Order: sequence, then C-alpha cells, then structure tokens
Amino acid sequence: MTNTTTPERLGFQTEVKQLLHLMIHSLYSNREIFLRELVSNASDACDKLRFEALNNAALFENDADLKIRISFDEKARTLTVSDNGIGMSRDEVITNLGTIAKSGTQEFFQSLTGDQRKDANLIGQFGVGFYSSFIVADKVTVVTRRAGLGTDQAVRWESEGGGDYTVEMTEKAGRGTDITLHLRAVEDAKDELASGWKLRQIIRKYSDHIVQPILMKKEEWKDEKQLPSDEDETVNRASALWARPKSEVTEEQYQEFYKHVGHDFEPPLAWVHSRVEGRQEYTQLLYIPAHAPFDLWDRHQRHGIKLYVRRVFIMDDAEQLMPVYLRFVRGVVDSADLPLNISREILQESRDIEAIRAGCTKKVLGLLEDLAENQKDKYAGFWKEFGRVLKEGVGEDHANKERLAKLLRFASTHGEGQEESVSLADYVGRMKEGQDKIYYITADTHLAARNSPHLEIFRKKGVEVLLLSDRVDEWVVGHLTEFDGKSLASVAKGGLDLGSLEDAAEKQEQEKQAGALKDVVERIRTSLGARVKDVRITHRLTDSPACLVADEHDIGGNLARILKSVGQDAPGTAPILEINPTHPVVERLRGEEKHFDDWAAVLFDQALLAEGGQLEDPAGFVKRINQLMLEMGGGGSRIVLPG
Repeated sequence: MTNTTTPERLGFQTEVKQLLHLMIHSLYSNREIFLRELVSNASDACDKLRFEALNNAALFENDADLKIRISFDEKARTLTVSDNGIGMSRDEVITNLGTIAKSGTQEFFQSLTGDQRKDANLIGQFGVGFYSSFIVADKVTVVTRRAGLGTDQAVRWESEGGGDYTVEMTEKAGRGTDITLHLRAVEDAKDELASGWKLRQIIRKYSDHIVQPILMKKEEWKDEKQLPSDEDETVNRASALWARPKSEVTEEQYQEFYKHVGHDFEPPLAWVHSRVEGRQEYTQLLYIPAHAPFDLWDRHQRHGIKLYVRRVFIMDDAEQLMPVYLRFVRGVVDSADLPLNISREILQESRDIEAIRAGCTKKVLGLLEDLAENQKDKYAGFWKEFGRVLKEGVGEDHANKERLAKLLRFASTHGEGQEESVSLADYVGRMKEGQDKIYYITADTHLAARNSPHLEIFRKKGVEVLLLSDRVDEWVVGHLTEFDGKSLASVAKGGLDLGSLEDAAEKQEQEKQAGALKDVVERIRTSLGARVKDVRITHRLTDSPACLVADEHDIGGNLARILKSVGQDAPGTAPILEINPTHPVVERLRGEEKHFDDWAAVLFDQALLAEGGQLEDPAGFVKRINQLMLEMGGGGSRIVLPG
C-alpha cells in the first residue's frame, strides 16, 4: 500500500460528476433519503465483516459487537455516520468512492430526460448509495480502515462534490468507516438535520428494519434545552424484519425494507413473506421490483438474494437461491439448517439449497400467477419490465414450464395492437371451430411480423396469429411445442395445412391451379437453382406474389439471422419459394420468355425483403427492377411490378 504524507488530489470519473450534479439538483426535495442510503451501506459493511470473519475470526479484532452510530454537532453543523464493519483500504476507497463500476451506467445516463421528477425516479432505479450525501452536504469527509490492517493504514477521503477529491493515509484505532457530512444551511427549522429529534424520526421511518443496532446519545433536558448525554440508546428495533410475524409488519415497513435490500428508491410491485417448515426450515421474504434495473440483461450480474443462517448474514448475491430467469427478484432467505461456514462451492452441491431454490421459485411464480389473475394492471406493468427475462425460463426450467407458459404474454393479430397482452389461454379461448393449432410468426420487429405476407390467408379466414418479435421468442417456441393439447405452429414453416378450416371446394381449386402452373414452377426452380430448396404453389397468400418458407425441420429465416448477428453460423439450408397462383405477376410469367430469369430473381429477392432478410446483391436487384420497368414502359403496356 502506498503511504502519502500530503493529500493526493484525484479526479472523479465522468459519470460520478454527472451523478453528483443530478443528486443535488434532482433529489433535493426528498433529501431525507441520504441517511437511509448511508445507514444501508453501514449495515452492508457490518454484514460483509461477519461473512469474512467466518474464515478469519481475527478480523473482528476482539470486537464482534457490530453496530452503527449516528452523531451530530449542532454548532459545527456536522453529522457523522459510523460503523465498525469491514472498512476500506486505500485502493477500495478510490474504487468505491471515485468511480461507478456498474453495468448499465451508459444506458442510465442516456435515459435521463432533464425532467427533475422523472430523473429522480431513474436515479432511484440506478442506485446512488454514498453519493446521496451531497444532497445535504457541501463537503464530505470519510475516514476508514479495513479490518485486519494496522491502525496507521487508515485512509482519509474528502470532497466538496465538485470534480475532484483528496486521499491521504491517516490513523484510526478501530476498524470500519466514519462519514462526516458538513451540512448545507437551511432556512426552514423543520428541515434542520443537526438535531436529535429529526434524525430519530428519519431513522425510525426508513431504517427501523436494519439488523444492527443504530446508536445515538440519549438526550435529556438541561436549562430548558434537550442535550445529548453520555449514555447510548438504540434508535431502531434492531431485529430481523423477515423473522417477525407477518401480522406485526406494516406495508410501509415491508416497502422500506425492500428499498434497503433492493437498493431502490421506489416501492416494490409485490412481495411474498412466508416461513417454510419440514425437512428444511427457512424464511423467505421475496420482492418483485416495479422497474427493471439497468443491468437486467447481464445474466452474470446477480445481486438479488441475501442469504442468512439463523439471522446471521452469510453472503450477498446468493445466485444459487434463484434461477437466472428470475434474476430480477430481490429479498432475503434465512435458513435454520445450513452451517454458518457454508461457501459458494458447497452451495452449488447442496441438496438443501436445491430444495430452497425450488421453494423460492414456486413462491415467486405463485405471486406472479396471483397478479396475472387478480391484478391484471399490475401484471401488465410487470410484463412490460420483465417479460422478456421470464421467457428465458421456458427453456431453462423444465419442471415449471407449464406454469411459465400460462404466464407468457404476446402481441397478436387480434386487435392488431403492439402490446404483449395475449395469453396462450386467451388465444385458445378464441380459436375457430375446427382449428387445432396455435399459429405464430417470428420476425425482427413487431411491424415486420404484423405486415408479413404469411398472414394473408389467416386474416382472410379470421384466424388469430401470435406476433413474436423478441429475440428470445425463438428460444421460447423452440422449447414450448404445445399448450393445452394444441401444438404451436409457425405460419412460415412447412406446408400450409389449415385442416377443416378449408372446405372441399377450396382444396379442389388449389389442385387445379397447381396443375395449370406446373411448367412455370419448374422453370422458376431451374432458374433459381441452389438459391431455393424447392418452388411450389401456395395458398397462404392473397395479395403478395410470393413468400419464403422454411422446410418443416429446417431452421427459420429469422433464427438464422439472429444467429448470424451474434457470430454463430446457422445451418446452410435454402428456403422454399412459394408463389401465389392468382397474382398478376405470376400469371404473366406463363408467357414470359425474354426476361423470365429476371422476374424469377425479383420474386425471390422481394420475398426475402418482405420477411426482413438481406439481399446478397442489392445492386443487382435494383438493376433488374429498372430494366424491367424500362422494358415494360417502352412497349407501351401497363407496368405491373411484384407486390
């Protein structure tokens, strides 16, 4: 470690400067939250010490009594939050207080609007922790020593919230961290923070659930003034909220505990609190946030579940307690059976943990089922934020695949809206008489799915089709092959068989048309060669001249494009070109000789564009179109182009 005799001045990371500016200008109206954030951090520091001390008891330094202390100096207008937790080394101070090492940072700043109210909510989703100090302070001093280091290895950090800060080595007898805030002046006495009654009010409002005792000096009346005494008192309950009976916990207390454990400013969407007894005994308090965090799409970023054993903190981010597709869940699991010295490696192989994980998963799915059934607006909000993540579970959690299938929501041709509000049960309930399949189409965008030529016959017959435009949807339909006894079928794969939705006269007419165009089909097949697996007459089109479909067991065009975009090679299978026998362009091909190959190529390229594909030779496509327009225009005949 580097020792310095004079303060070293360092610059904040650019994102920290932006965040500090936002903190001061966007959150001042709710400035009390700074104390909640600092107390939460102090509590986490105590938890981390207890965890590290399981394998190294010397870190306690003969003081295993973990606590948080809050003190103030009314004349100097300072407020100090102290803890005897893990503390920080010099490198940790620079990392934790000078930079924001969090995925999603860039997306966060791009989302800010300039509207203070909206930005305050975004800041809450991002999490601010220590930086909230500058809401109320014009200077912040931190003195900290990491447990296990010498008393001369403490660090003093100081900043006025501008573009830089200073760091120097100092001495500190006890381990842990002292954060001293030099408070800004306020005009309203009710907002005065350097007072015992105000601080107690804030602590009991926001931090009553904190497990460690939060100590302040008792106050007694002297000379008609309330002054601190030498005796300590515990301001909070200092008991595990999840261990209390549900009847003793108010809704407000549940919400405030979520803000602590979820590092979120906003109340949760829903929660479940239960005690499980049997072969394993454990308590679970699990929350579903109202909004997605900025790192939701990082499948390796896990900070949801805290694991306790008999109310002793064991570890943060216990990813073994919740499947990856439920990584948005926050909360606490407290086991009565696990050993106190359990490690992450043991967790991975523990049958007890497998049982707890299964129990937690079922509780969360049950909570979501209740929302979907009884609080549809709330579930719609949940789906908008977390639906794409929940879809991952269809392929990852075979045991709960049927439950997950009922929770899925999709857009569809029913109502033609973009909202994903249609459940598979809704779809089955609206199926036409004689319909035995659930039809869907996958595409790059909702607009591409909605306007796909593959839907033409389904719209004509009033058959609903699910419109799937999320990348994860290909994963879903690859694993979910049926629902309620009805198989899922892509409208862009295989031969079209509408079964009893077509009458005998329609089928007879189709056979007649196929015979009449047999020569044209063969000529197109010869002209396109290896670009197509086959060419055939279709009856899925009513307005378009042609479309591409994948063979029944081949990879679809949309999935092939997704795999290519992430650097994976898709199996090299050519598509099938289907042509509409009633379209004027196809009719014209019967007598075409001179430009037949050009027309065949245009039909294929246009069908590829219609499904969101990319042309191998865009310039060649344009050249053919121009040539055909000139040829037809020059002959004095009406120009009829494909489409």
